Amino acid sequence: MKCLILAAGYATRLYPLTENFPKPLLEVGGKPILDHLIEDLGETVDEYIVVSNHKFALIFEEWAASRKGTARIRVVDDGTSSNETRLGAVRDIQLGIETAAVDEDLFVMAGDNLLSFSLKDFVDYSRGAGTSCVMRYWEENEARLHKTGVAEVDKNGLILSMEEKPAEPKSNWCCPPFYYIAAADVPKVAEAIASGCGVDAPGSFIAWLSAHVPVHAFEMPGPRYDIGNLESYEEVKKIFA
Repeated sequence: MKCLILAAGYATRLYPLTENFPKPLLEVGGKPILDHLIEDLGETVDEYIVVSNHKFALIFEEWAASRKGTARIRVVDDGTSSNETRLGAVRDIQLGIETAAVDEDLFVMAGDNLLSFSLKDFVDYSRGAGTSCVMRYWEENEARLHKTGVAEVDKNGLILSMEEKPAEPKSNWCCPPFYYIAAADVPKVAEAIASGCGVDAPGSFIAWLSAHVPVHAFEMPGPRYDIGNLESYEEVKKIFA
């Protein structure tokens, strides 16, 4: 299995910390955020594909070269240099797939989230389901439901419908950017883009995919920590201290 890490954002809400440094490499608990994620997955993955923007690609290259471990880390430069010219997460996923010639199961995740549980639980669930899968958590705050992917699921965890940033959420199940894309569905990223799928948010692809093939949703056994601004970064540092 390969793992594609979305790390091409510019994190403008974290300025000045991220004005000249990528958010996924900010230190939490004595090491970069990405180290937490990679060390958790460990030997489950044989290659990590880190999709960066051009502004931070060299910094990611230096980080990758300094790491010790058996898994290969490939940094892919998406060629953009500003928030205004970004490709969008779905196009970045496709760029990583093309560059690394991915033809096997692909784990896709954002490089700026931390979890209170192991991602290996999600991998085990996905392999057992035999389909592409996402993670889900219950969100009571309606305002937050308008800012993420929201899915309707049946009693077996099958997604019945999903919408990215819905005006009128149909459920309280939010889907953060952690996706297990089965090998058979990897080529569908290009198909989705060609058919007009939204490209800015990664959940737009999952919404499209779940309307075409079965996709299951794993209920998260613990909280996720999204580092979106300076305040949340300080909170996460305290939690992982």
